[in-house]
Amino acid sequence: MSDAVRGGARRGRLPDLLAYAALMALLAALLWRGATGLGYDWQWHRVLRYLGAWHEGGFVPGTLLRGTVVTLQLVGAAFALTVAFGLASALLARGPSSVGRWLARGYVELVRNTPLLIQVYLVYFALGPLLGLDRFWAAVLALALFEGAFAAEVFRAGLDGVERGQWEAAAMLSLSPRDTYAHVVLPQAVQLVLPPLVNLAVALVKHSAIVSVIAVAELTTAGRNAVSETFLAFEIWFAVAGIYLVLITAMSAGARALEARMRRGVR
Repeated sequence: MSDAVRGGARRGRLPDLLAYAALMALLAALLWRGATGLGYDWQWHRVLRYLGAWHEGGFVPGTLLRGTVVTLQLVGAAFALTVAFGLASALLARGPSSVGRWLARGYVELVRNTPLLIQVYLVYFALGPLLGLDRFWAAVLALALFEGAFAAEVFRAGLDGVERGQWEAAAMLSLSPRDTYAHVVLPQAVQLVLPPLVNLAVALVKHSAIVSVIAVAELTTAGRNAVSETFLAFEIWFAVAGIYLVLITAMSAGARALEARMRRGVR
């Protein structure tokens, strides 16, 4: 791309950037006017100790940061199971067994058409005691089962996206179905499903807040406990929302960068 074209592109983006800055400034002014018009005594300084504090031994994270760590642990474990459930369901749905296909289809339809909140309660109160799961792992399982149903459709689309010639080439080489998937199909499908899976991980961060109903010590539960102690509902929940915003924005930026890199690799 020539310097003239790049310069024209930058000049073309300038009005958009100015419009965006003006819109953000207007939104900030409206929020400030609304906040000051409430007559509320904002006490942001009291929120700081729930984020953390420096002591002689170093930085000690507060309740909200500890809850953020639990949220990340919850999301990490649930996402690993999400990939496993989604891939297994997609493979069963494409398999030769009619029982496997019906099981995969039933799982996807059941989970996608019932509320996540109900699923969390059922897993915690019904499956949890049977499997010997504490509240953390019950939450992990509930989130993984829910997201796994969506991951199954992602994997199905990825497998369908592999060119038919690749399947035919594997058949001509007399590869078994297992070797066909392991060495030919899945390595290519991963390139197609990776960006949507990262988007599922972003959604998983938001959905993780619902496990606060079973008192898992994640970020939303930490925020609720802090509100109970201080009665600073506005400040605490704004701080919690800000932490979620930072996490999700970072993950979304990573998903966009990964998707752009994958597109360049495909080209």
